[in-house]
Amino acid sequence: MDKDNFLTKEAVNLLKSMIAIASYSGDEHRVADLIKNILETSNIEYKSQGNNVWAHNKHFTQGKPTILLNSHIDTVKPSKSWTKDPFTPIIESGKLYGLGSNDAGASLVSLLAAFKYFHHDDELNFNLIFAATAEEEVSGPNGIASIIEQLGAIDFAIVGEPTKMNLAIAEKGLMVIDGEAKGISGHAAREEGENAIYKALKDIGWLQNYSFDKESNLLGPVKMSVTQINAGSQHNVVPDRCGFVIDVRSNEHYSNREIFEMLQKNTLSELKARSFRLNSSGMSANHPFAKKAISLGLETFGSPTLSDQALIPFVSAKIGPGDSARSHTADEYIHLSEIEKGIDTYINLLKDFKL
Repeated sequence: MDKDNFLTKEAVNLLKSMIAIASYSGDEHRVADLIKNILETSNIEYKSQGNNVWAHNKHFTQGKPTILLNSHIDTVKPSKSWTKDPFTPIIESGKLYGLGSNDAGASLVSLLAAFKYFHHDDELNFNLIFAATAEEEVSGPNGIASIIEQLGAIDFAIVGEPTKMNLAIAEKGLMVIDGEAKGISGHAAREEGENAIYKALKDIGWLQNYSFDKESNLLGPVKMSVTQINAGSQHNVVPDRCGFVIDVRSNEHYSNREIFEMLQKNTLSELKARSFRLNSSGMSANHPFAKKAISLGLETFGSPTLSDQALIPFVSAKIGPGDSARSHTADEYIHLSEIEKGIDTYINLLKDFKL
């Protein structure tokens, strides 16, 4: 068996072991331990903090640019629509079924395989750091954001997420806003009170119809969606409070804070952003990595979904085996051929690459 096939076999076996262990956001320690054991077995030194594990290539050299290979080990909880056991890895017709197989287990094991491929290479033009990190699904404080300083200076990052092995050179940001319209309670049978629902509807109508001026060639317009609403205590009382939630997906032309200030100016409800930190991220199409990807026949695109790119303060791209449309779905799966292609593509992207 040649080296590439051996790496693929190892990657598939590791992914099967990961699927068999529940690894919800914030409770990833058992999969983190599994990654540590794999690195130890491969004689690769590692460091860890919380449920995050990372390792440097053997010939890490100060002065060379450093590339981070990162993906996450946490998963969402399985929905009730699963027809298979989400924690029993099953291979049927070339598909490996299991929770986290597509998002983002296949990316993680493929990146680890590529890291192993280059680990002993003393002629690399760059350093490599492999990082398996926690809490990506909730953009939590104990994930990659908690180890950025320990990783040291990073010049570029490859973030593993299912993209059909095409290169996302931009992704939309996320901001969640809690809105509350305030009225005056009264009896519904009489002309009393000030209905908070009607006040909220005016703001919701504005949110539905407003368009930001600057659209992105890759990411399109800023997208705002009211996704939750709550008001009223009983049928005969005019409600004095109406709460609603706004999901905002930003492009690179606006920071989340700029968008929030625009909404504040044009709505009557009280607004409160849960966080401003998950801004849009991206890289130039002229970046050497983007050029290398294009030379290999990969497509570049803008991604509507959020990843840990939003939390890393350096240039990055998102690419990995699998399909984002399968993420968080019942009976999630990855094609074994996608893992093989993922490993080969990561290796070819890094071969002879220069920043």
